[in-house]
Amino acid sequence: MKFEWPIRVYYEDTDAAGIVYYANYLKYMERARTERLRVLGYEQDDLMQNEKVVFAVRSVEADYLKPARFNEELLVSAEFTELKRASLLFHQQVKHLDGTVLCEGTIRIACLDSESMSPKKIPNEMIERIKNGF
Repeated sequence: MKFEWPIRVYYEDTDAAGIVYYANYLKYMERARTERLRVLGYEQDDLMQNEKVVFAVRSVEADYLKPARFNEELLVSAEFTELKRASLLFHQQVKHLDGTVLCEGTIRIACLDSESMSPKKIPNEMIERIKNGF
């Protein structure tokens, strides 16, 4: 299932040259992953309270291909590419509305126990919903 989340570049997102500061692409990707889980019916705060689960970035690989500029409208994808017992792998792209890819990355998200911060199995119901949403 294709998932994209719209983002507009704000002035605060840009550097002195008027282009999006590289770390902000990671923020855009974070928002898209959060919204991807929301579409599946999961709120991060509910997961922490009810399942004692939090998700944390374990690794990131990003390629910055072209700059985005102030006030542009972008689409950010968040596609599941791997599901393990205690982690998710996402492939993500930030692109212009015309489809030009500006940045893409692979992000591994670890599932952790919210109290001990040690690895924890992703809840079974969530695994099933993700499998059905691949």
